[in-house]
Amino acid sequence: MSSVLVRFAPSPTGRLHLGNARVAVLNWLFAHAHGGAMVLRLDDTDIARGTAEFAQAIRDDLLWLGLTWTREESQLARAARHAEAVDQLKAAGRLYACYETPEELEYRRRRQRAQGLPPIYDRAGLALSAAERAALEAEGRKPHWRFRLDHEETSWLDLARGPCHAHGGHLSDPVLVREDGSLLYTLPSVVDDIDFAISHVIRGEDHVVNTAVQIQICRALGAEPPHYAHLPLVLTAEGGGLSKRDNALSLGDLRAQGIEPAAINALLAALGTAEAPDPLKSLDDLAQGFRLDAFGRAAPRLDPADLVRLSARIYHALSPSEARARGIAVSDALWLALRANLTTLSDLDALLPVVEGEITPLIAEEDRAMIDEAARLLPETPWDATTWATWTAAVKTATGRKGKGLFMPLRRALTGADHGPELAALLPLIGRDKALARLRGERA
Repeated sequence: MSSVLVRFAPSPTGRLHLGNARVAVLNWLFAHAHGGAMVLRLDDTDIARGTAEFAQAIRDDLLWLGLTWTREESQLARAARHAEAVDQLKAAGRLYACYETPEELEYRRRRQRAQGLPPIYDRAGLALSAAERAALEAEGRKPHWRFRLDHEETSWLDLARGPCHAHGGHLSDPVLVREDGSLLYTLPSVVDDIDFAISHVIRGEDHVVNTAVQIQICRALGAEPPHYAHLPLVLTAEGGGLSKRDNALSLGDLRAQGIEPAAINALLAALGTAEAPDPLKSLDDLAQGFRLDAFGRAAPRLDPADLVRLSARIYHALSPSEARARGIAVSDALWLALRANLTTLSDLDALLPVVEGEITPLIAEEDRAMIDEAARLLPETPWDATTWATWTAAVKTATGRKGKGLFMPLRRALTGADHGPELAALLPLIGRDKALARLRGERA
């Protein structure tokens, strides 16, 4: 497959959430699987809600995921080019003026439904004479402009859904230009796909209904349409839809929670396929063998708890040198002792004092005698990974304690907590002086 160029086209009216981030990730993976590239196109024509801050946040979120693009485009900056396309369609007789108010249109749709007919626009505007149009404009009405669909079958091979088709006679002629002269999403999107030579449009299945219309507009402008792939929309774990208002699933919030970008990429790449997500794979690894037909037709559900689990796997696999490269300033031995207990890097804040700071030992009255005996039996240095087993065996013999009754009081005294890293690795890092002080009940 040659000359693959995809586009990710977010609207800068909010932060990216996992639903639209998935579209970006899958576009990037598809492009790079075929030696292609991605365009970032900001669909920024919603001046009332769009902001430069949201646009920058989108760039930041994409770069945090590791996604790159070869060029950035702004739809707002291309208004003159879009106006040319409007004129071209008008000259070809494919755009026609309509004067109905929203209330009049809704009344017609209600009548059609009552008669058992589909609520399709009846092309009344197309039948208006010049005199009738002039009379309507004399009343103060301004036209909106509809695209005249060819009443024929429009077919395409969807790379995710297979063969698809829609008949123009079963669709309403879409409004492309509002009464105030502003354009709806459809026309600028098609024009930009043509001008940027976008080869593949990969998006959510909520856009399937637009595809036949966009194919017809594309051909009316003298171009061949791109290939399309429409994937099922992602649902929340409860079965609801993802949206920009679902702040818990925004990339900004996930980043603040300490979720790793590789965990997000892995989950989004695998969601809806039979593959298990692998957070230890790079984006380039994920692109190897990436296939759109691997995605099923059912809407996948996304559980944020999976991101926590996948993110933790990344820390558990980090070598000491990789940890240092991330700016984690702990010794190799300490990192190896702690990493298996990390869910996010912020967990280090609670674990480091066990070795590098002071903790208050927790010693229950019923364990006091056993802890005193453990202090008496504490081996002399040097200590290594075998010290814990040797020491606890001696304490077991001397006190008769075993299992949880032996290990839990020692952990609580040495670390001030009920759970944590393996003490066989941790004890030599705590050191004899500090361990002895804690067994005596001293803060150390």
